[in-house]
Amino acid sequence: MPPELARPPIPVVVQQHAEECALLRQIRSVLVRAPHVRLRHLRRLDDRIAAHADGLAVAGADGTRLCTQALERVGAGVVFALALRLIDQRDERGLDRLMALAAAVPDARRGLLSALGWVSATQLQGIVRSLLAADDTGRRALGIAACRLHQVDPGAALAQAVQDQAPSLRAEGWRAAGELARGDLLEGALAACTDPDPALAFAAARCACLLGDRASAPAALQGIAERAGAPQEEARRWLLLASDFHHAREFVRLLAHAAPPELPPGRGVISACALLGDTACIPWLFECMADDRLARLAGEAFSLITGADLAALDLERKPPEHVPGGPTEDPEDDNVALDPDDSLPWPDIARVQRWWQAQAGAMPAGARCFMGRAPGVEHCGEVLREGFQRQRIVAAALLVLLAPGRKLFPVGAPSWRQSRLLAG
Repeated sequence: MPPELARPPIPVVVQQHAEECALLRQIRSVLVRAPHVRLRHLRRLDDRIAAHADGLAVAGADGTRLCTQALERVGAGVVFALALRLIDQRDERGLDRLMALAAAVPDARRGLLSALGWVSATQLQGIVRSLLAADDTGRRALGIAACRLHQVDPGAALAQAVQDQAPSLRAEGWRAAGELARGDLLEGALAACTDPDPALAFAAARCACLLGDRASAPAALQGIAERAGAPQEEARRWLLLASDFHHAREFVRLLAHAAPPELPPGRGVISACALLGDTACIPWLFECMADDRLARLAGEAFSLITGADLAALDLERKPPEHVPGGPTEDPEDDNVALDPDDSLPWPDIARVQRWWQAQAGAMPAGARCFMGRAPGVEHCGEVLREGFQRQRIVAAALLVLLAPGRKLFPVGAPSWRQSRLLAG
């Protein structure tokens, strides 16, 4: 740019870039798991994040300074924005400080990981190499995670990570080994399934499932799924997807019988039916749709089994006057949690039943039905291209479970990277 055309950055504009970059990252963390977002919708958001990141880059030192000042209130979004600047500038001292913060504050680690996954692999050259060679186990775990997010095999560093004394590094290693299709580590993953640390045992069992084991790993997952604790829900998800249909159906029956008979069916049972993909569950899902507390979740389960887009097919109804779940306007109500079914359509039971009566004969019975068809490599690929994010997450898992040896498709990666992978 000619010197006479150069202009100093406008502080208020740079501040807006910093704030919007951080805010949109937070929004993205929700949308990558949303029930109403497709890849093309994610692309629009990603383009906005990229535009604000470019604005910070053009501002140079002023952009970095404002992002640094935002750390007065540490959050994943502000760390993400600052990390993008530090990586772009190859600021080793700044990154060191940010990594120290990430070691102490979980939100900071999430933001830093988001940045490592967002930037291109070229921008990380040298940075990841130094992380993998670090003495600090936390930094080595970041290096392993960065390789996983970019689907790059870290080689010998991964084999060393899964044998490290630090449980957090071993767990990160097993997660990467499964997603990167490191079949040479299957035997070690099976041995680690019995680790007393539930999070580590789950990571190893999930890894073994992705690498093709269908005996010991599902048994380990069931043990974790039956114990209360952080990995219980994820263990149930992977158990239902990795087990054969009849074993998975029996596990759903156990979940249903475990619920107190005087209470309405649990949300976990509905979600389990969706992952099982048993069309025999659909009449029961119709019953759940009659309960406003469960209607939207039951509708989503119906869609995951049948592939019916309730909104596009005009199979939805108006929401009730008083929507159950989530925060209210009552100042005396202490519930401030977000509605877990927000953005899901309200199924119109009569219209959904008529649609099902017309379509039921074309769908598999007595076997897993995913989005209206038996799971297959081509079908899962179609869902990855056109489905909603929650459907795409299941499709990515099924694709590897059907054909072990593949890398797990990164449904949370920047949308342009996903599009390249799908085009290839």
